[in-house]
Order: sequence, then C-alpha cells, then structure tokens
Amino acid sequence: MTLLMGTGEVLSHKKYGEHYHALTIVAPEIGESVRPGQFVNIQCGEGTAHILRRPFSVYRVHKRGGWASTIEIVFDIRGPGTKHLSSLRAHASVDLVGPLGRGFAMPSKRAHCLLVGGGIGSAPLFFLADELRNEGHRVDVILGARTAGLLLNQIDARRLASVCRICTEDGSAGETGRVTDLLEETMERCKTEIVYTCGPHPMLAAVSRVAMDRDLPVQTAVEELMACGYGVCMTCVMPLRQKRHGGKEAEAEYVYARSCTEGPVFDGSQVIWDGTTPSSTEAVSVDQSELSPAGMPTRHDFPPEPADEHAPPGN
Repeated sequence: MTLLMGTGEVLSHKKYGEHYHALTIVAPEIGESVRPGQFVNIQCGEGTAHILRRPFSVYRVHKRGGWASTIEIVFDIRGPGTKHLSSLRAHASVDLVGPLGRGFAMPSKRAHCLLVGGGIGSAPLFFLADELRNEGHRVDVILGARTAGLLLNQIDARRLASVCRICTEDGSAGETGRVTDLLEETMERCKTEIVYTCGPHPMLAAVSRVAMDRDLPVQTAVEELMACGYGVCMTCVMPLRQKRHGGKEAEAEYVYARSCTEGPVFDGSQVIWDGTTPSSTEAVSVDQSELSPAGMPTRHDFPPEPADEHAPPGN
C-alpha cells in the first residue's frame, strides 16, 4: 500500500462525553485507501515538544470519492501533542502521514464477529464494525471502561451491533465488571466465530486466552508508543512466538515484530503478553539473532502497566 504524506484540513471538532475529543479531517487519498486497524501519524504543533509525530488509530472513515473523503480520529489529552490537537477547529491544517501499519484481516466468508474494546482503545473497532457490516457479517460488541465517562460512544456501538454489552468496573454504566467477565457468555449466546479486540494489554491478553481456549481466531490491535511510525527505530516491538519454518509442529521460534509495520494488529495467540523473553536455550529467529551481542533483541521486557487507562497511541 502506498504511503501518503500531505496536509489535511480540519472539517470539524467535537467531543464524545467529558474526556474524548474528535477531529474529522479532509484527507481524500488516505480516506480512500485506509483499512480498519491502520493508523495515521500526525504532526502535533511546533517546537521541541512536537518533534515526533503522534500515531492515531482511525475511528471512522467517510468515503465520498474525489476530494471529499474524510477520516476521524479520537483522543484524550495526555500531553502537549494532544493538547495542541484539541485546540484545532474547522479549516485548520493538519500535517499527516498514512495509512500506516497492518490492519485487521476481514473474514473470508460470512461470520459472527465479536468486537471487544476497552476505554479509548475501542476507537478502531468502530471503523471495523462499519466495514464488517458492509460485507454482510454479524457484529456483536462488548465495550468496557473503568467508569462511565471513559466509555467511547455507547450510542453508536449499540447502533452497529446485533448484541451490545456495556460494562464498567465501578458499575456507573451497564453491567458491573470487566469485559472478560462477559466474554464467554457472549461468545456462547452470539455463536462467535472470530474475535477482534483493542485496549490495554492485560485486557488483550485475557481476551486472547479465552478465545484460544475456545479455538477461535483472535486479532488484537496493540497500543504501543512509537517514535518513527514506519519501522526504523524499533521502539514499538512486540514479542511473538511463531512456528519455526520447516520445523516440527512442537518447535517454535521467537520474533520481535514492529507494531508500526508488522502490526499494530497481531494474532493474539502468538503474542507473548507477559513480556517474558526466551531463555538462552530457546530459539530466536535467525534473521534477528544479531540485534544485540547476546543474540537477543535490545528490548527484553515491558514496563509495568499503569493503574489508569492505558495511554493510546498519540498521547
């Protein structure tokens, strides 16, 4: 897919609830080519605090053909970059690059799809739901957050889904609990055949485990901080366990995949969610064996998850 760099124009700014800002940007070429799960890299102002672009998942796309196609991004304010974006209004210029990354794979035949989102991590699932419905697939949704104010667009989620379940940890909206508390019952009720999910890493790990226990394919969109956005800096790698090429069924090798190019969507059954690295007796992929003198990639583990909502790309 062609990487496009250019200047978009803000069509509108609005808020979803108390915390989330949304920018609709006229970006015809990106809007016509982007796929669910991909992202755009945006220049967020000037000065030393804004040297690096910030990555944002695409929340919605309106394809109108020609010059009028738009993309919509959603974010909350977590730093100077997103604070700058929240100040933009109609007709402001936005410098952006995209579409970037590997998006969600669509089912090859009609399927019952369950979309599971946590907090603002739910954003790319709305675009995905639109595309799945357009192709005739059944869409069911579970949305969760710590509290009601951190849920993303409940009304739209209910409109898109055959079955939509909402939950919050404090019980302020929907059912009390986490998305994983509703997962197995919803899978059974909706006859789920494939799972798509995006949110904090602990949630992705838990959803992946449940899907794997039921032999269901699970696609996870990870939220990793990025510096370059196109595969050069290696700051966003995820450890994967894959079957060794040409090896026996039980043999596996470890690879470190870049979230910005090989991701941000990964097969949840292959991701090593706890960040545990291979021991010296386990095989690292040959093409990555020179990443450090010890034969190990330079990133060996993950920082602990923060207690609050996981900061999404771009914040």
